[in-house]
Amino acid sequence: MSNSYLSARLRSFGHAFRGLKLLLQTQHNARIHAVATVLIVAAGAVLRITPAEWALIVLAIVCVWVAEALNTSIEFLVDLVSPEHHPLAGKAKDVAAGAVLVAAIGSAIIGGFVFGPYVLRMLER
Repeated sequence: MSNSYLSARLRSFGHAFRGLKLLLQTQHNARIHAVATVLIVAAGAVLRITPAEWALIVLAIVCVWVAEALNTSIEFLVDLVSPEHHPLAGKAKDVAAGAVLVAAIGSAIIGGFVFGPYVLRMLER
């Protein structure tokens, strides 16, 4: 492996981390997702969920983050190519936002399946 190949790979990681920083700096919903991520991970640790449950929770968290990142990139791109209001630009943004909503609802359902039994056991005590 050449040194230039490795440095190019490292630069690509830098671009990716810069994108995540931009996501968190510019998107209110991404900051909400960050808080929710921390709370869910803490709850999983406190409740000592199983490895299979962790897999489901991590998958749900990742789906929401990916959807939010893609939604933001679509919004940025639409704003670039259509700075003035255009019905198709609005539709593109709405569909992308809908994808985030679907991911969030699906993640909430997974969270209910994973954490629900733990909560019920706590309430029965």
